[in-house]
Amino acid sequence: MAGLARYEGSTGATILSTADAILDPKPPRKPFQRPSRRALIGIGSALALVAAVVAFLVIFDWNWLRGPIGRYASAQLQREVAITGDLRVHPWSFAPKVEAYGVRVGQPAWARTIDPDPAPMARIQRIAIQIKILPLLRGQMILPFLAIDKPDVRLLRAKDGKANWTFGARTSDKPLKLPAIQRFVIHDGQLRVDDRQRDALFVGTVDAQERAGERGGRFVLEGKGSLNKADFLAQVTGGPLLNISPDRPYPFDAEIRAGSTRITAEGQVNKPFDLGRLETQLTVSGADLNRLHDLTGLTLPNTPPYRVSGHLVRKGLRYDFEKLSGRVGDSDIRGDLFVLTGRERPYLEADLRSRRLDFDDLGSLVGAAPATGRGETASAGQQVEAAQRDATQRLLPDATLQVDRVRAMDAKVSYRAETVNAPNLPLRKVSMELALDKGVLTLDPIAFTFSRGDLKGKVRLDARPKIPRTDVDLRLTNARLEDFIPIMSDGKRAIEGPVMARAKLSGVGNSVHRAAASADGSMTVVAPRGEIRQAFAELLGVNASKGLILLLSKSDKETPVRCAVADFDVKNGVMTTNHLVADTGVVLARGRGTINLETERMDFRIEGDSKKPRLVRLFIPITIKGPFMAPKIGLDPSKAVGQGGIAAALGSIINPLAALLPFVTTGEAKDADCAGLVADAKQQGAPVKVTQTTPAKPKK
Repeated sequence: MAGLARYEGSTGATILSTADAILDPKPPRKPFQRPSRRALIGIGSALALVAAVVAFLVIFDWNWLRGPIGRYASAQLQREVAITGDLRVHPWSFAPKVEAYGVRVGQPAWARTIDPDPAPMARIQRIAIQIKILPLLRGQMILPFLAIDKPDVRLLRAKDGKANWTFGARTSDKPLKLPAIQRFVIHDGQLRVDDRQRDALFVGTVDAQERAGERGGRFVLEGKGSLNKADFLAQVTGGPLLNISPDRPYPFDAEIRAGSTRITAEGQVNKPFDLGRLETQLTVSGADLNRLHDLTGLTLPNTPPYRVSGHLVRKGLRYDFEKLSGRVGDSDIRGDLFVLTGRERPYLEADLRSRRLDFDDLGSLVGAAPATGRGETASAGQQVEAAQRDATQRLLPDATLQVDRVRAMDAKVSYRAETVNAPNLPLRKVSMELALDKGVLTLDPIAFTFSRGDLKGKVRLDARPKIPRTDVDLRLTNARLEDFIPIMSDGKRAIEGPVMARAKLSGVGNSVHRAAASADGSMTVVAPRGEIRQAFAELLGVNASKGLILLLSKSDKETPVRCAVADFDVKNGVMTTNHLVADTGVVLARGRGTINLETERMDFRIEGDSKKPRLVRLFIPITIKGPFMAPKIGLDPSKAVGQGGIAAALGSIINPLAALLPFVTTGEAKDADCAGLVADAKQQGAPVKVTQTTPAKPKK
């Protein structure tokens, strides 16, 4: 019983204690223990340090740091930096704010080689910047606020590429990378950019702010002024910056106007604000592609007014202009191109096509004004140039080549035109491969495909010397005379037959006209056979009886062309005839004369001998004189030509033909009707042997 009582008693106590635990779950309180003296000292020291820091921040004069900050920045930027006004810090926030007044940044030492007493690179009345602390701990920099009041900034780039906005090893072409800015203000900014590498000078103002409007307002960055004395406006707009994040693309619209050039863009910065990673739909238009040099630094050809669009993607130092399309003058254009910067010279590579090329647009590439008639596209300046060309009756363009630009870029361009609009020319296709390397421009090959025949060759322009040198080597093969000679009023051709030619010239000068005016070399045109209206053959020597009668009767009787040669030596821009002979079935015509490429005038005299007896043997020499654009054909009645020189004339043509045909084209030399000439010469006593038709040393 006693044991049972003890069991019951202990069980009851357990039940009671369990019930107490359920009713009052708190553990029993430990007795209070006072902190140790060491702990109290530590806590007190920490509180004292915090209080001291707070007190220091409250009473500290931040202006004491202006000197150390200026000296540190000067050492890092390698130019004088000074804060001449107050330095204010507002640290009591998770987004502390710093304001600096009277900031001045000097020019680098090399700037004094351009200007002995240069103005500072920047004078800024006030800079205010705020930064979020918590994102910074995660490796993201977000600026809730950035304000720049009354900055006066002067940017300078020397001809050798040194730029005052680069520091240390950073290059001037390296893309700008800014943190995400949620409120950005530039108030009353003044900007001067003197880019002597591009020969570009901008003077104007810059402002940035949020503007109220539809969709809750827009951020607007605007610059306006003058670029090389032409009106300039650049405006970039985007959504409010408040909710911007480094992890989301920032969409923007942009418009640039520089004189007649206009650029519009609609795109996005993929990672705000890393300007080395962006893409946009871009449209560029203007009076002349060459004028884009001031904005882009690219050496582009002279063109008529243009408008092209495409998708632009920037990846660091590479720009891809994809699926570009549009018009240049009256020609369509499409293709792809890319540009690499950050090199000694920018590099451009393009693959371009035209479905239909308007041929006069191609002349703009060498400085010729395009056609200005009804339906033609030309700028106001090009219309003036065309009027001057017509007034002076000049054919060769005299626009000065910008050799500095040719030396400043490398390029590789492929171009094809599927069809060509070329009035009075049987031109069907154009293709060329262009390479620009270290100041040497090469077109190889350059090819013009006619309805019958091809003109192919190579053009090389060496712009490395002070005065550039141009070398030209062009061949015309498989062509037909009738394709290049206008139809007569009766709807028939005056002459028909194959023609081949070659021009090999070299000249110095910074325009097409000046290079031609100094050219040396040779030029040869050969018609190896064919048919000519007998009336015109008779008039090659002006047979006053036969030729005029045939013309008046509108006779279309033809006579064969057995061989015709026009061979010139070119020296100092003057083309002098070596041989000018045409052998027809009825008349053998010989001539001599010159073409002056500097004055663009010609002076020829052509005499003919009849190959058949005539009742009236009155042959009067023909003269062709005057400018290229409007030569005059006349007669020289002072001397009538009699028959009797046929044998000598035939002898004069045989040997030159044998030497000249391989120079013009080896493929067609065997087709020339020289055998008949040799036979005639032997019959008429010309001092010629058949073996003389084999050239000893043909032209190269």
